[in-house]
Amino acid sequence: MSADSPGRPSWNSYFMDIAILVARRSTCLRRAVGAVLVKDRRILATGYNGAPGGVPHCAETGCLREKLNVPSGQRHELCRGIHAEQNAIIQAAYHGVSIKGADLYCTNQPCSICARMIINAGIRAIYYQHGYQDELAREMLEEAHIGVHHLDPS
Repeated sequence: MSADSPGRPSWNSYFMDIAILVARRSTCLRRAVGAVLVKDRRILATGYNGAPGGVPHCAETGCLREKLNVPSGQRHELCRGIHAEQNAIIQAAYHGVSIKGADLYCTNQPCSICARMIINAGIRAIYYQHGYQDELAREMLEEAHIGVHHLDPS
């Protein structure tokens, strides 16, 4: 089957589909997010949002952000969970995998905390499906010359 064969997904669609599948492992009660780090069309690491390993999940403890009525995109420190992008970067580091020059496929556009990690990790481009209201993240990624690309979910 050639690259242009009907039904065969593009590389972007393929990796985004995997990010969507990874998001199904999320333990966040508000938003399930998945991330995949890719280099040379090879998956380096994946991550989803949720509580750190060995710590009770929000499904067990309840959502602190909901209890405190914290709006989306604000006060990220008031959460038990780690973002999907952070988990993917941590997993790569934990297993000694260099992600310098990698692309990030993420179901949601990164926040400013994740943007800072992405910049310092040497990630070269981000492909996301759903937007996120964080102007600082967009500004920093642009200043760092990291390509940010919206992939239409249709």
